Amino acid sequence: MKLPFYIALRYLKSKKRGFSFGTIISISGVALGVMALIVVISVISGFHEDLQKKILGTQAHAVVLNYSGGIENYRAVMDFLSKKQEIEAYSPFVMGQVLISSGKRAHGVYLRGIIPDYDMKTTEVFKHVKYKYQNHTDLPWIIIGKELANLLGVLPGDTITIISPMGSIGPLGIIPKVKKFIVTGIFEIGMYEYDMNLAITDLSIAQDFFEYGDKVTGIQLKLKDVYKADKICQRVARELDGEFYCKDWMQMNRNLFSALKLEKFTMFLILILIVLVASFNIISMLMINVTEKQREIAILKSMGATDSFIKWIFVCQGLIIGLIGTFIGLTGGIFLCEIVKSYEIVKLPADVYYLSKLPVKIKIFDVMVICACALFISLISTVYPAHRASKINPVEILRYE
Repeated sequence: MKLPFYIALRYLKSKKRGFSFGTIISISGVALGVMALIVVISVISGFHEDLQKKILGTQAHAVVLNYSGGIENYRAVMDFLSKKQEIEAYSPFVMGQVLISSGKRAHGVYLRGIIPDYDMKTTEVFKHVKYKYQNHTDLPWIIIGKELANLLGVLPGDTITIISPMGSIGPLGIIPKVKKFIVTGIFEIGMYEYDMNLAITDLSIAQDFFEYGDKVTGIQLKLKDVYKADKICQRVARELDGEFYCKDWMQMNRNLFSALKLEKFTMFLILILIVLVASFNIISMLMINVTEKQREIAILKSMGATDSFIKWIFVCQGLIIGLIGTFIGLTGGIFLCEIVKSYEIVKLPADVYYLSKLPVKIKIFDVMVICACALFISLISTVYPAHRASKINPVEILRYE
């Protein structure tokens, strides 16, 4: 194996010192493809992780719900959940759609009623409250997202009106239920869907407003291992009676995460074409090598070299190109990722993406797959040139020598 590798390395060099021009082009193609793949896939992984972090900061890891639409004996269910080692915290909540208005501006939102002490243990919404106001009035408190506050034109301490479409029936038809709240805080999570469409108040106030009585919509769960949420949900639903079911965070955001996975896979397929184009450079360079080195190959064969020996020479050439190109691309890709992560080279409009710079997350598995694909394509590129070289007839080549 050492002799074919040495000969292959010699064939890749020019008559002068260093690699030939064709070899440099082939190595550059592989390096560029690997570098582009690592950077783009790392950026997509960064977006995925950032999005997941924001979702898990606002939503619970799992939610226990009732098929009837509300949980009456939620305290008993909470006692049951408190005995589960996989569950770190739990919090009851009431959720409903309402119309929120201030002056002549209005917008439809989800109103979530919570117990603050419990909710702080299951979600991180209160950690994102940036503007606070101490309530000294008799009005119930409410906190809303920054985008919603901008739309309504309200600040902490202002009064807003909540209108429920589920009102009482009067002489003139359905009369909507109306209640005034005072804004005691404005949160900024960094996701438009939450900052625009979520409002939070006290559980008892929401129960009274939605006429839930002592019922709740469901119970939020914070799990010790978020990636086992589906199994834990199945176990909890099975151990509770048939009236209850459990949804984990992946089920509640399946469309979004499926789209991100599809985008990542699509970008991988598109960018791997760069390496495939580089493979054509390897094939053409090796074919030229086969033509130029016919006399040397014929001499080797006349000295007893087998077809397999000749094939190994050109396979080693492709392996050398692949290894050097992959190493340069790997080094350059990681270096560029670190630069993008540390400095605002690519600036993003924060009001659109909620990010001032590209998020980057280098995953070892992704890097290993990219490098393996580059090496595999480089090796496959040597099959035809190696076969052609092994079939050279030394008698015809050396006939007139």
